[in-house]
Amino acid sequence: MTSTPAARTDLPAQFVPGEVEAGLYERWVERGYFEADPKSDRPPFSIVIPPPNVTGSLHIGHAFEHTLIDVLIRRRRMQGYDTLYLPGMDHASIAVHALVEKALVAEGTSRRELGREAFLERTWEWKAEHGGAILSQMRRLGESVDWTRERFTMDEGSNRAVRTMFKRLFDDGLIYRAERMVNWSPALRSVLSDIEVEHKEVDGELVSIRYGSLDEGDPDSIVVATTRVETMLGDTAVVVHPDDDRYRHLVGREIELPLVGRRIPILADDHVDPEFGTGAVKVTPAHDPNDFEIGRRHGLPMPSIMDESGVIAGTGTEFDGMDRFEARVAVREALRAQGRIVAEKRPYRHSVGHSSRAPYEPIEPRLSLQWFVKVTPLAKAAGDAVREGRVVVHPKELEPRWFAWVDNMYDWTISRQLWWGHRIPVWYGPEGEIVCLGPDEEPPAGWTQDDDVLDTWFSSGLWPFSTLGWPDDTVDLRRYYPTSVLVTGYDILFFWVARMMMFGLYAMDGAPPFHTIALHGMVRDEHGKKMSKSAGNTVDALAWLDRFGADAVRFALARGANPGTDMPLGEDAVLAARNFTTKLWNATRFALANGASTEPALPAEPTDADRWILGRLREVRGQVDALLEDFQFAKATEALYHFTWGEFCDWYVELAKPQLRDEATAEGTRAVLGHVLDALLKLLHPVAPFITDTLWTALTGGESVVVAPWPVEVGLPVDTTAATRIVDLQKLVTEVRRFRTEQGIPDSRRVAARVAGLGVAASEMALRSLARLDPPGESFTPTATVEVVLSGGPVHVELDTSGAIDVSAERARLGRDLAAAQKELDAADKKLGNPKFVDKAPAAIVDGIRARREAAAADIERVSARLAALPSGTGPSGTGPS
Repeated sequence: MTSTPAARTDLPAQFVPGEVEAGLYERWVERGYFEADPKSDRPPFSIVIPPPNVTGSLHIGHAFEHTLIDVLIRRRRMQGYDTLYLPGMDHASIAVHALVEKALVAEGTSRRELGREAFLERTWEWKAEHGGAILSQMRRLGESVDWTRERFTMDEGSNRAVRTMFKRLFDDGLIYRAERMVNWSPALRSVLSDIEVEHKEVDGELVSIRYGSLDEGDPDSIVVATTRVETMLGDTAVVVHPDDDRYRHLVGREIELPLVGRRIPILADDHVDPEFGTGAVKVTPAHDPNDFEIGRRHGLPMPSIMDESGVIAGTGTEFDGMDRFEARVAVREALRAQGRIVAEKRPYRHSVGHSSRAPYEPIEPRLSLQWFVKVTPLAKAAGDAVREGRVVVHPKELEPRWFAWVDNMYDWTISRQLWWGHRIPVWYGPEGEIVCLGPDEEPPAGWTQDDDVLDTWFSSGLWPFSTLGWPDDTVDLRRYYPTSVLVTGYDILFFWVARMMMFGLYAMDGAPPFHTIALHGMVRDEHGKKMSKSAGNTVDALAWLDRFGADAVRFALARGANPGTDMPLGEDAVLAARNFTTKLWNATRFALANGASTEPALPAEPTDADRWILGRLREVRGQVDALLEDFQFAKATEALYHFTWGEFCDWYVELAKPQLRDEATAEGTRAVLGHVLDALLKLLHPVAPFITDTLWTALTGGESVVVAPWPVEVGLPVDTTAATRIVDLQKLVTEVRRFRTEQGIPDSRRVAARVAGLGVAASEMALRSLARLDPPGESFTPTATVEVVLSGGPVHVELDTSGAIDVSAERARLGRDLAAAQKELDAADKKLGNPKFVDKAPAAIVDGIRARREAAAADIERVSARLAALPSGTGPSGTGPS
């Protein structure tokens, strides 16, 4: 322990976060507290931050997740680990594209007019000027990241890793190019990943159309139902279920496609639901994923009828050149004019995929030539790592979600028709040759590189090892990989987490990227509803940091963080957390002002109060450690909250006051105050770093609690006798205080009292101090009695409330006590009056109920006597109305 200077007594009356946090954080950074040391002989503990988008700002979800990570890192650092908390950002291909292209449109130009190189130059300029605001906001939250290792998913190290990984997968036959059905964004003119598609229930239409002859009885006539009339221009078949008797005679025939004039077959396929619509389905293989699979099974042609902007093209009809939604109306009306609309259902509620990027447009299923990762062997490895226990999913009940995803994963579309991102490292020769080149290889002269860039998830999937220097064999990679734990939301378990697992196991010879996946839920509003701008229930995390400070925000977030469970959060929770920090500040100021110190040893003969708080400290320390090891942030924070406020501040600090006035106990009390606060501030530090560092340095004179040792052997073993006495005292004080409140006796007024049955002088002294009771004088005349049954029997506190007692209030209080005793007596009589219970229940239980009955009967007699002794009036001392 660092030598302690004279105790500080000059702490300000209040802790003002805005005046402390920024300077204190920079001091931590300048002193290198957060920097990892690969040469250290301490055990490593590493976490790579889930990289926020370069376009991002710290929202409440970031603050939540980052707080939990920082709690783990700060605790491990104090426990003596060499910690690495590695920061960085994702290049956010689609989001950045949208922002830069919006600026170009405002200037009257576009990226295509600008050209690829000029567009990328503008994008890097945007990144330099506007990107990375979230990193400075992370400092405001107090995140103890190693800023010397900051990374970006498009820096040179990441680029090298991406090209290496692509080539390895390509050479192993795990990357291929093919025409497949994809999620297409006409606004972006690019494919989207599954995570960028949100399925919404919308009002549409279900239209039944007669194909072939208009004569209902003609065998060359069939009615199909569809929600997308415009795609009929690309139909290549009509399918029915093979067991549907209505259409069995039509299977194998051809029918004319309206408006287009082509002849298309009627086929049978098990995919068709005979109960949906008419039971006959049009097949457009290039514009529907289910139709695509039918088309593959039956070898159907797959003509595309839309260009990349969602405009009808290549149909040879009057609808070419129309936007898809404009064409939907025009095609429907053309069919109506021919008398082919048999039925329409509006509104028809159905699920439609929408792009979350541009801005919430309906995506277009589209057959497109793209690059894919063959995921089957990679996904199997990711599933086996969890099955074999090499990676733990926490909480365990979320494991089935993991297996449901990795065991049924489709090949991953990794190409994007954008310019900002990692360009696919494939070159094409003049004769159609193809070559994939690694980072140190140059293409032959005259060859052309593929125009597409990689899905952002490809580079972020390499994050746990590319940030440590892979593909090179670096000191950091050897020391900090696999990382210790991944803290992330369950909502991206299937996307980012799965990709990191697949790539890590593949690239690192079967070593997973982390040992534990600790999943948290989403932050919701105080009513448990999902936050959204449209609902107007979002929270501005930065505004909360301004108003309440980082400690209060972090404490509120940690206090609600149950594993894998969504957390409702409102301003009241942050206000409560700020009140908690205020309570902690005031208690420490009191202790310092009264000479609390960590220098002297604990007293050789501690009081009951000392033994109790030191025993509770040891218990709480053990609870907090066990809970944090199990990622039970909420329970650990709640345990600290109740110990700090409900036991240390509300009880021990009050019990310490008379002890500090007694020369025999004063020095020991100062030592206990110092010892408890030293440990408590350390235990609270990972959650509330700023206020705890300020208070701990004031208390101990130490350098910083950031690098102080985590509490281990603190407090004393639990003394059950002392603990029982303090619990008895708390019960007695609470009852006397309740009596005073009900009688309207102000706290400032001391009341003479005689205590009988307590038997412990120290407890009586504490009772008098906490309940504002004076010793009885010669003329003492009791006018009221508070009787409480404690562990050693009943205790009577007789009080002289002359001129103060409210007879009505006292009669009401005793009436409640009488009712409670009568209820207990009736319950006991009911059980004891049941022969089946008495004969079959264990003897100890029956004896216990008999004892409870006797105690209830005694209470009834005692309370009844007290009621009878009350004056007949209703005001003070029974003198009449007050």
